[in-house]
Amino acid sequence: MEHSENHDPKLGSYLIGFVLAVVLTAIPFTLVAMNALSTAGLFATIAIAGIVQVFVHLKFFLHLSLKHTPSENILALAFAGVLVMIMIGGTLWIMFNIGFRHAM
Repeated sequence: MEHSENHDPKLGSYLIGFVLAVVLTAIPFTLVAMNALSTAGLFATIAIAGIVQVFVHLKFFLHLSLKHTPSENILALAFAGVLVMIMIGGTLWIMFNIGFRHAM
Protein backbone atom coordinates (compact mmCIF):
# COMPACT_ATOMS: atom_id res chain seq x y z
CA MET A 1 0.00 0.00 0.00
CA GLU A 2 1.49 3.29 -1.09
CA HIS A 3 1.30 6.34 1.19
CA SER A 4 0.92 9.90 -0.01
CA GLU A 5 3.18 12.67 1.27
CA ASN A 6 0.44 14.03 3.55
CA HIS A 7 0.10 10.73 5.41
CA ASP A 8 3.78 9.74 5.53
CA PRO A 9 5.77 12.82 6.55
CA LYS A 10 9.49 12.65 6.03
CA LEU A 11 12.22 14.12 8.22
CA GLY A 12 13.07 16.56 5.42
CA SER A 13 9.63 18.12 5.68
CA TYR A 14 10.12 18.76 9.39
CA LEU A 15 13.59 20.19 8.81
CA ILE A 16 12.34 22.56 6.11
CA GLY A 17 9.54 23.67 8.42
CA PHE A 18 11.97 24.16 11.30
CA VAL A 19 14.37 26.25 9.21
CA LEU A 20 11.54 28.38 7.84
CA ALA A 21 10.12 28.89 11.35
CA VAL A 22 13.52 29.95 12.68
CA VAL A 23 14.07 32.36 9.78
CA LEU A 24 10.55 33.81 10.13
CA THR A 25 11.24 34.35 13.84
CA ALA A 26 14.74 35.76 13.37
CA ILE A 27 13.76 38.37 10.77
CA PRO A 28 11.46 40.42 13.05
CA PHE A 29 13.81 40.05 16.04
CA THR A 30 16.76 41.29 13.97
CA LEU A 31 14.83 44.21 12.51
CA VAL A 32 13.65 45.29 15.97
CA ALA A 33 17.12 44.90 17.51
CA MET A 34 18.72 46.94 14.73
CA ASN A 35 15.86 49.48 14.66
CA ALA A 36 16.00 49.09 10.88
CA LEU A 37 12.45 50.18 10.04
CA SER A 38 9.90 52.68 11.21
CA THR A 39 7.39 51.61 13.85
CA ALA A 40 4.71 50.99 11.23
CA GLY A 41 7.17 49.00 9.11
CA LEU A 42 8.15 46.90 12.09
CA PHE A 43 4.52 46.17 12.96
CA ALA A 44 3.80 45.22 9.35
CA THR A 45 6.87 42.98 9.16
CA ILE A 46 6.02 41.23 12.43
CA ALA A 47 2.41 40.69 11.34
CA ILE A 48 3.37 39.34 7.91
CA ALA A 49 6.06 37.05 9.35
CA GLY A 50 3.56 35.77 11.92
CA ILE A 51 0.90 35.02 9.32
CA VAL A 52 3.39 33.27 7.05
CA GLN A 53 4.65 31.28 10.04
CA VAL A 54 1.12 30.03 10.77
CA PHE A 55 0.94 28.64 7.22
CA VAL A 56 4.42 27.10 7.55
CA HIS A 57 3.32 25.30 10.71
CA LEU A 58 0.11 24.09 9.09
CA LYS A 59 1.91 22.75 6.03
CA PHE A 60 5.17 21.35 7.38
CA PHE A 61 4.27 20.28 10.92
CA LEU A 62 0.55 19.50 10.79
CA HIS A 63 0.74 18.41 7.12
CA LEU A 64 -2.52 20.12 6.20
CA SER A 65 -3.15 21.26 2.67
CA LEU A 66 -6.23 22.66 1.03
CA LYS A 67 -5.96 20.40 -2.04
CA HIS A 68 -7.13 17.10 -0.53
CA THR A 69 -8.46 18.21 2.82
CA PRO A 70 -11.27 16.39 4.61
CA SER A 71 -14.00 18.44 6.19
CA GLU A 72 -12.54 17.90 9.68
CA ASN A 73 -9.33 19.63 8.64
CA ILE A 74 -11.27 22.56 7.18
CA LEU A 75 -13.17 22.84 10.46
CA ALA A 76 -9.86 22.76 12.39
CA LEU A 77 -8.45 25.51 10.15
CA ALA A 78 -11.56 27.64 10.68
CA PHE A 79 -11.36 27.13 14.44
CA ALA A 80 -7.67 28.09 14.42
CA GLY A 81 -8.56 31.22 12.44
CA VAL A 82 -11.23 32.17 14.98
CA LEU A 83 -8.77 31.66 17.84
CA VAL A 84 -6.15 33.80 16.12
CA MET A 85 -8.70 36.58 15.60
CA ILE A 86 -9.75 36.40 19.26
CA MET A 87 -6.13 36.61 20.37
CA ILE A 88 -5.35 39.53 18.06
CA GLY A 89 -8.54 41.34 19.01
CA GLY A 90 -7.99 40.77 22.72
CA THR A 91 -4.38 41.92 22.52
CA LEU A 92 -5.32 45.09 20.67
CA TRP A 93 -8.17 45.76 23.11
CA ILE A 94 -5.85 45.41 26.10
CA MET A 95 -3.08 47.50 24.53
CA PHE A 96 -5.40 50.36 23.55
CA ASN A 97 -7.07 50.22 26.97
CA ILE A 98 -3.67 50.47 28.69
CA GLY A 99 -2.72 53.34 26.38
CA PHE A 100 -5.97 55.13 27.17
CA ARG A 101 -5.51 54.69 30.92
CA HIS A 102 -1.95 56.02 30.78
CA ALA A 103 -3.14 59.10 28.92
CA MET A 104 -5.49 60.02 31.78
